[in-house]
Amino acid sequence: MEIGIKVAPHHVEWKSLLAAAEIADQADVFHQFWNFDHFYPIKGATDGPCLEAWVTLTGIAQATHRIRIGCMVNGVHYRHPAVLANMASALDIVSQGRFELGLGAGWNELESGAYGIELGSLKERFDRFDEALIVISSLLAEENTSFSGQYYSLQDARNEPKGPQQPLPICIGGTGEKRTLRSVARHASHWNLPMFEDQLFKQKYEILKIHCENAGANIKDIKVSTHVFVEEETTSSSVISQILHQNQLGIHQSILYFQPPIQMRQVEQLTNALMDEFH
Repeated sequence: MEIGIKVAPHHVEWKSLLAAAEIADQADVFHQFWNFDHFYPIKGATDGPCLEAWVTLTGIAQATHRIRIGCMVNGVHYRHPAVLANMASALDIVSQGRFELGLGAGWNELESGAYGIELGSLKERFDRFDEALIVISSLLAEENTSFSGQYYSLQDARNEPKGPQQPLPICIGGTGEKRTLRSVARHASHWNLPMFEDQLFKQKYEILKIHCENAGANIKDIKVSTHVFVEEETTSSSVISQILHQNQLGIHQSILYFQPPIQMRQVEQLTNALMDEFH
């Protein structure tokens, strides 16, 4: 059983985000620290503060020593996949092999439209996502990559140096039965179920099994995570209860997702409760 912590960089000051990561790094009950990839807040006022994901994650990598780090998840339409692959390899090196690459097709129309970044229809998003996964997976593993698709074209492209983790772990988040779960089976070592419900998890896991069989993959090699949402009024006992329940049903990593406004006292209290329960 793994326990992760997720503090999204919206409606939060850098010093609080960094402090939460340092607490998680020092408390070995936590396995992984996650942020998210958005430019506008996705909860509360959308015109509030939101720090960029990769810069903050790189700062966290330098400020921590033990905990694994990742972004859950990066919208592939925000950055060219060849650039993203280079960023991922560099951050894996900077973190000394503690990085996991989270990937998704993208969905936020507000920020995409405001920046003039084409999001496209649902079909276009996943067609582009399929191409991006091929490009990224190849650049992370191969010496040279050539690819010709509708959205991306590469000719003898390189990504050097590669990170110490070979292969680099890839996490794909989402529940789409036709496209997302197929992509998990083909490219990922980790599937994130964003919202946990017993029946939803069982249903989607069975679909993932089928995609794994079709792709010649072993579903036992795919880690499964989901969130435990932590609001201001959330108690330590309810969090512990949810973690135990998720683990009993087959979830490998329960991620405590702190919702803004972030209260450092709550982060510390919950950390102490988890240490007492699971350490």
